Formats: sequence, C-alpha cells, structure tokens
Amino acid sequence: MPVMMSSTIPRGMEETMSRPLQRGHRTSLGLNSMGRPVFKTAVYQKRRSHRSSEVRDVSLEVVRSLLIFLSRRKLLRKWMETSTLAQRFAARFVAGSSLEQALTVCRELNSEAITVTLDVLGESISSIEEAAAARDAYLRTITAIHENGVQGNVSLKLTQFGIDLSGDVCRANVGQLVERAAALNGFVRVDMESSEYVDRTLGLVCDLHDKYRAVGTVIQAYLYRSKNDIEMLNARGIRVRLCKGAYLEPASAAFPQKAQVDANYIALMQLLLDKGSYPAIATHDEKMIAATKAYAASHKISRDAFEFQMLYGIRRDLQRQLAKEGFRVRVYVPYGRAWYPYYMRRLAERPANVLFILRNMFK
Repeated sequence: MPVMMSSTIPRGMEETMSRPLQRGHRTSLGLNSMGRPVFKTAVYQKRRSHRSSEVRDVSLEVVRSLLIFLSRRKLLRKWMETSTLAQRFAARFVAGSSLEQALTVCRELNSEAITVTLDVLGESISSIEEAAAARDAYLRTITAIHENGVQGNVSLKLTQFGIDLSGDVCRANVGQLVERAAALNGFVRVDMESSEYVDRTLGLVCDLHDKYRAVGTVIQAYLYRSKNDIEMLNARGIRVRLCKGAYLEPASAAFPQKAQVDANYIALMQLLLDKGSYPAIATHDEKMIAATKAYAASHKISRDAFEFQMLYGIRRDLQRQLAKEGFRVRVYVPYGRAWYPYYMRRLAERPANVLFILRNMFK
C-alpha cells in the first residue's frame, strides 16, 4: 500500500525525490530545525569529495617523491643519458644536445615574441676540471646569444660550477660569466637548488650584484624563509624569479601542503610586483597566472614591469596566449647531454607529464 507523503513534502521536493541517484551518492531523509523534511545528499558528497582529494594528494606526493629519488640514482642516470630510446623521452623538455640546436629553438621562440633563458644542463660535478668545462660552455653560450642577436640570457646552477668542491673556485667561475654578460649587456640568473644551498647562493649573488649588477637569482615559494629572502633581495634591487620549488624538502624547511605553497606563492608574487626589480613569475599554474594578472591590473602595474616564465615544452599554448595578450613571456630552454636530473624533476613537478609523454611517444 503506497504511503501518502505529498501533504508533508515542501513545494518542489517532489521533483527532487523523483530524480535518480547518481552513482556513489547516498541520500537520506531527515528533519530540519522547523520540523520539515530535508535530504542530506550534499553533506555526504562533500565528505566523499574531501576524502578523494586527500587520497589523490597523497598518491601524487608518492609519485613525486619516487621521481625525485630516481633523479639522484647515478647508474640510472648514466644509462638514460646514453640511451637512444631514453633521449626520445627527453626531447619534449630538452632543446637538443648542442648549442646550435638550442639556438634554433631560441630563434623560433623569439619569432613568437617570446624571450628565452638558456641553461647548459649539468650539476653535481666531481672535479674542478668539470667546473671549468661548465664555465667555458657558458661563456660560449653568452657570446653566441649576443652574436646571434637572440633575445635571451642564461641560467646556471652552482653545483655545476664547483660549489661543493670549493666556494672560491665556484665564485671565480660564476664571476667570469657575470663579468662577460655585463660587458655584452646580458644577464645571468643563478638558479636555486635545495635548501642547503640557499645561504651560499644568496651570498654569492649579492656579492656579484654589488660588483657587476648583471645577475639575479631564484626564490622558491615552498620554503618558509622565502618572504625574508625576497624582502632582502628587493631592497638590494636584485632581480628574482619566483617558482614553487622542485626539490624534496623536509617539513622543517618547507610547507608540506600544496595549498600552503600556493598561498605563499601568491603572497610572494604580490610582494615582488609591489617592490621587486623586474620580477619573473615562473609558473604553469593557471590559477597563479590569473592571480598575477588580476593583482597587476588592480594595482595598475604595467605589463612590461614583470614577466611570466615557463619551461620549454610545457604549456606552449599558454605561452603563446600570454604573449598575444601583451604580457612578457620568457621560456627556460635547457640543452646538453647531462639532461637526466633536470628531466626527472620536471616530471616530479607534474606527474601527469609521465602519461603525456607515454601517450605521445610514438606519434
């Protein structure tokens, strides 16, 4: 015998009751504070969605940690960097093994009103001779940028220039590059590596900036200390590239949750746009880009007072879109044979890139 409830069901509830439940939803009927019947589907969905999000975040962190761990395996690196098959995987993010190949990529990007920063790949060298070779490769790159009329500069890592072997040797090597860049109206960006290098990196950059000016650095939003570092660099007029961070850091040094990193990134971006010297906002995250555009517009900050930076091979559609909108865009273009650690960190930043590469491997 059917139960007659229409007299107690609020107007419009009949339609809600007649709709089929979606997969995974649980609906129950209860009473609100007025004694009227209400459905509780939304509460269940919210809790379920929250749990799913937590599981997804944990899974991504596991994948990210694994990729960073693999980036440090020397035997795997040796095999990957000498394997023809592995080099096909790297081609998405690395602009060839030679300077000429990299310059060809740079010219193509310049033709789309996109500037570049060239990075001669290599890090964690084991001898002073290797550090000198890296210095010479960069000197050739800085000269080639000038002679070929490329709109670009260079980025480097101090571990490639001997900082783990000798601070003095490293400073002398990088000093030669900054001096050459200054003479050619160029610029050198000193990349930031893991948190153990921050103080040494900032000390070297500040000293060279006092002498030559033509040098800047990178600050990572996931480190707790980054706000203080940016305030110091802003006060000295040193150019900063802001990124989220790509190294595996302890919770004692870095924000452990993505939402915390994103919030700090936005706060640091605003600090740079307000008081920085031609800051670089380095991100592929459309939410961070939208936040930057909105802040610049609301505070009447000119589009030529800062630039967006992105990595070669990632979000090329977004790079072109921003350039067409009149924003300054610079693409980080790595080249060279020692590509493996860099490549693995790019995958770790966005594990979905692994599936992207596999899907497009044989196309």
